[in-house]
Amino acid sequence: MSEAVSRRTAMRLLGAAGAAGAALGAVGCAATVPPGAGARGASPSPAPAAPGKGAAARIDALLEQLTLEEKTTLLHGARDPAPLGQAGYVPGVPRLRIPALRLADGPAGVRVAKPATALPAPVMLASAFDPALAREYGRVLGREGRALGQDVLLAPMVNLIRTPYAGRNFETLAEDPRLTADLVGELVRGIQDEGLVATVKHFALGNQERGRDTIDMIAADRTLHETELRGFEAAVAAGAGAVMAAYNKVNGVHAGESKPLLDELLRDTWGFDGWVMSDRDATRSTVAAIGAGLDMEMPGGTHFGGPLRQAVRGGSVPEAFVDLAVHRILTTMDRFGLLADRPKARPARDAAAGARLARKVATAGAVLLRNEHGTLPLTGAAARSIAVIGPTGQVPFVGGGGSSHVVPDRAASPLAAIRQRAGSGAAVRHALGEDLYGRPLPPKLLTPAADLDDRSVEAGQSWSHEGEFRLAEDDEWTLVVHYTGQRPGVRLDGEELFPVRQGAAERFAGGLLGSAPDGMSVRRRTLALKAGTHRLAVTAPGGPKGRRFRLRHTTKATRAADLAEAVRAAKGARSVVLFAYEDATEGTDRTSLALPGGQAALIEAVAAANPRTAVVLNTSSSTTMPWLPHTGAVLQMYYPGQEGAAATADVLFGDVDPGGRLTQTFPADERATPVGGDPVRYPGVGGRQEYTEGVHVGHRWYDAQQVAPLFPFGHGLSYTTWQYEKLAVRPERGGLRVEFTVRNTGRRKGTEVAQVYVGPSPDLKLDQPVRVLAGYRRLTLAPGAEQRVTVDVDARTLSSWDPERRAWVLGSGRREVFAGRSSRELPLRAKAVVRSR
Repeated sequence: MSEAVSRRTAMRLLGAAGAAGAALGAVGCAATVPPGAGARGASPSPAPAAPGKGAAARIDALLEQLTLEEKTTLLHGARDPAPLGQAGYVPGVPRLRIPALRLADGPAGVRVAKPATALPAPVMLASAFDPALAREYGRVLGREGRALGQDVLLAPMVNLIRTPYAGRNFETLAEDPRLTADLVGELVRGIQDEGLVATVKHFALGNQERGRDTIDMIAADRTLHETELRGFEAAVAAGAGAVMAAYNKVNGVHAGESKPLLDELLRDTWGFDGWVMSDRDATRSTVAAIGAGLDMEMPGGTHFGGPLRQAVRGGSVPEAFVDLAVHRILTTMDRFGLLADRPKARPARDAAAGARLARKVATAGAVLLRNEHGTLPLTGAAARSIAVIGPTGQVPFVGGGGSSHVVPDRAASPLAAIRQRAGSGAAVRHALGEDLYGRPLPPKLLTPAADLDDRSVEAGQSWSHEGEFRLAEDDEWTLVVHYTGQRPGVRLDGEELFPVRQGAAERFAGGLLGSAPDGMSVRRRTLALKAGTHRLAVTAPGGPKGRRFRLRHTTKATRAADLAEAVRAAKGARSVVLFAYEDATEGTDRTSLALPGGQAALIEAVAAANPRTAVVLNTSSSTTMPWLPHTGAVLQMYYPGQEGAAATADVLFGDVDPGGRLTQTFPADERATPVGGDPVRYPGVGGRQEYTEGVHVGHRWYDAQQVAPLFPFGHGLSYTTWQYEKLAVRPERGGLRVEFTVRNTGRRKGTEVAQVYVGPSPDLKLDQPVRVLAGYRRLTLAPGAEQRVTVDVDARTLSSWDPERRAWVLGSGRREVFAGRSSRELPLRAKAVVRSR
């Protein structure tokens, strides 16, 4: 049994041992101005609760009784003897009544084997610009996590949307540091209000999936502080119990081995007193990782199991390091009541409450991008004759792929919701437009013939077939395999079409395209086939449980038929609602900002047939829209969760005003983005990526470069009209108080997000953004009503990080203040003097 080490002693030992560690110039430990409060009405940001003397004594007593093997058991994941389908499990120490921990993925709902509320994607939540709603969202996550047997939620994700190509943009919140900080603080509070430990991730610069395991993110000290780090700091200020280190390197060092990040910045500067865990299989070492401040390896013990014990016994790791890591975990568990003699009973799951919140978020975050000639809302004759077009009109697109994918209680199709809302007297017709899952191969296509559409293979058996088919002319085929169990082998002309890929790319295949409506797994491959003879071979072992599979396809002819059917439906209806999709997933970045497949051609053809075409986008991030001028309306619904169909109908028919605003800029051209055309910025060159845009992230870059976006940050239309007037700005409490009037000048009740931006300081000799988001207010007004809006701009928002002083410096002098509807629609402006204290 090891010598007991108090927390204070362990920290002293750790500090002495780490003094010789390598420094990382990008991150220091200078004092910072506390992050500003969020929107009015949000809770203040308390420091994480420190354990009392009694709690500390209990933890020290537990440490004294733990053997080295028991200590290390608490520092890594293991196989769960009674798994609930969660992401991780830590066994605990039963003899000392230290319970096991279960950790679930959960940015958009609790990801376990049982059904849970599938909430709208976090980017849709963020589009509401409503910290109070984020708190509600967090509470649903927290309650359901506890109800479903979990102790730790691996959420929220707080990395900024830096590149529109990133595969997990839907899992995070925004491109803007201020908005991100406001929302993540409330998400953390909401999750933890219910007794579930929140894990903020991915610390730091986990902004892309491409090369995430090895890429080295190079960012200057100032860039880090003024962009990516602000959300993490807000999460710590809100009391987050855990932090997840990113896969990538930060300035030459893996994030999970970075002492300047994990120890100096996170703990010494920000005061974080929870624990730091690795992402899945992201622990790279034993000595370097635990010495830097990584406390827990997930999901196994490759480095923090036997190798850590050997390192302690061999003297390369002081046992004080182990004690300190265990102390952090136990202290957090105690804070959440997990070490209590009588732990708080788990609540019952309230599926109805979760569904109500999911619908509320989906309507609040719906962003109306375009609306010409009153295309929306659907009223009168336009609501009685509707063509619903697109595969995701018929198949609900609930959420993206990867660790955020949730098994929902239910999910209706938009077609069903539209039919219900339109009523029995309306004609609502559906046309597929694009076939996602393929048509059966003709049984006599192959010689010898075989039916490949629905085959069963018994357990322990194997089935195979090989045959030839002949094409009279060149064609483009998409072959689609549906299967249960292990994927069958499919070879065309000797090439395996669906090889097993590595890591996340194999585990995750998207929230829509990865499975068929009946739940079978799906993979697809598009091929240009030459005229002539081709050889197809299929091999399907039954495995221990047996399996089913089917092989389907689409061709030029089937795609043309689907397009023609959609055009006929559009011509025969008064209104068209066309659902378009893009299916993003963890493990893979997008390769294009255009809609995949033939959707652009579908929209062009349908809109030409019926100009009253409203396009509903179920996409993860920004999308280029060469077809935009031909449409009547475009409604951005992202991944709207299990209640997305009803919420979409609510907005389409005008039962609610579209309340969302863009939290990311939509570019007019793929090359005109903060990383466009510069491989050093994205995806990186030689395993190295540089954040040379500096502080000009997102909309700040478009302003600095004077690039016109397709849709700016903060953009979103309403079904009513708005007027801004009477701007007044004055110094207040070390910052500025901004007041102005917003009036609903239309004939409908509406929701507006009033936004305030501040220009640069003339006194700071630092590169500054043209404008920064300084605050916002979400308000709902009746026709003709007005409201006086007050936004307090705090000192932190008016400050810049000075890398020489390693501190925040107030930007004094005459500052310009703007108010309006988006970062590019700012009808009000005034100037005020910011004075140094």
